[in-house]
Amino acid sequence: MPTRWADNDAYGHMNNTVHYAFMDTAINAWLVEQGGLDYRGGDVIGLCVESQCSYTAEIGFPEVLAVGLSVARLGTSSVHYRVGLYRRDRRTKVAEGRFVHVFVDRETRRPVPLAGRLRTALEKLQTSGT
Repeated sequence: MPTRWADNDAYGHMNNTVHYAFMDTAINAWLVEQGGLDYRGGDVIGLCVESQCSYTAEIGFPEVLAVGLSVARLGTSSVHYRVGLYRRDRRTKVAEGRFVHVFVDRETRRPVPLAGRLRTALEKLQTSGT
């Protein structure tokens, strides 16, 4: 994922809020491509209920990030993701995040069980660690 000109802040590095946008984009792109999530018109949508990020190195424009994604916990209707943001070399971690989705009915906003292609795709990302 390429960084953008506007990602840098007054201190000359990528602003902390941009890391969250990268995590959100990576997760949702994966859900659409691998899990078949129809965020525009499907009955089920994922809502972020928690996020956290630890920063380990500076990054800024113009650089390209590599993103690592895994599922730390897969519940009935929730998913706890682990996200690693790395320099293009995939060795230097710049941030590590946690992101939690609860999947809900689009209309009622009540939690719904994860099933079908979406659940199968998420199971493939599960890790044995915490």
